[in-house]
Amino acid sequence: MSLKVLNNRCKGCGICVEFCPKKVLIVNQFEKVEVVIEEECILCRQCEMRCPDFAIFVQK
Repeated sequence: MSLKVLNNRCKGCGICVEFCPKKVLIVNQFEKVEVVIEEECILCRQCEMRCPDFAIFVQK
């Protein structure tokens, strides 16, 4: 499983970044969410549940 971000949907609000317990996400210089340490992700789906634009999800 892996974490996917749909850049065309992401508006860079940072909600997913704030709720990530392992801090594997950042808002980059283009104001889009980026996965920086995917191997640390525990697949808790907090980012997926909190994203108002359905721009981030765990892919099987």
